Amino acid sequence: MDAGDPYESANRKSYWFTDVIDRSILEPVADVYIEHVPQAMQRPISNFYRNLSYPNVALNAFLQGKVRQGFEDTLRFVINSTIGLFGLADMAGHMGFKENNEDFGQTLAVWGINRGSYVFIPIYGPSNRRDIADLPVSFFADALFYASYAISGPAMIPILFLRVVDKRARLSGPMKIRDQSALDPYLFVREAYLQQREFLIHDGNPPSDRYNDFLLDEEESEEVNDVAK
Repeated sequence: MDAGDPYESANRKSYWFTDVIDRSILEPVADVYIEHVPQAMQRPISNFYRNLSYPNVALNAFLQGKVRQGFEDTLRFVINSTIGLFGLADMAGHMGFKENNEDFGQTLAVWGINRGSYVFIPIYGPSNRRDIADLPVSFFADALFYASYAISGPAMIPILFLRVVDKRARLSGPMKIRDQSALDPYLFVREAYLQQREFLIHDGNPPSDRYNDFLLDEEESEEVNDVAK
């Protein structure tokens, strides 16, 4: 058992349950969406949902001490929400405002909080004890949460459903790579998640020793598997 994944048995069960739901429901719907909805429509839809969640990016940029980036992220959200027609068009991007990716899990890492044990949350996906704290923060920092007060309940259902389909469609490529190349999909997802988090926390420049640690962990896992066989 990996030292960073002490709940591996329970995590694998959560992964299996989530994978069954994904393959039986979400993947077929996402495939239909990708095949029948033109790219000219898919792109604005993705822009719209990313823009709704962008206040969380700006908030965490400030919390991490990235004051200039925080103001730029705030301005990006304002521009796209107005002249970008609620985010359908990435006008801020055309004006030179870079799209960033920040969340409260990264903020806690910057504050020196250890990531803790790896956890696979049913339906939601991979996380860890530190990143779980981002769930309530991202929920309340999402513009859709406040828009829901102005939109009737029944109207919110298709909006939320389309958000799930859009996210699954954007993950279609990585999911296919997992299915085609991973001997153990659970380990593939875990290591990919941990490496991506290190990449984001260090703004694209993670310490090389962190990646060496990941490679050693993978080699040790393979050795354990060989012995078990």
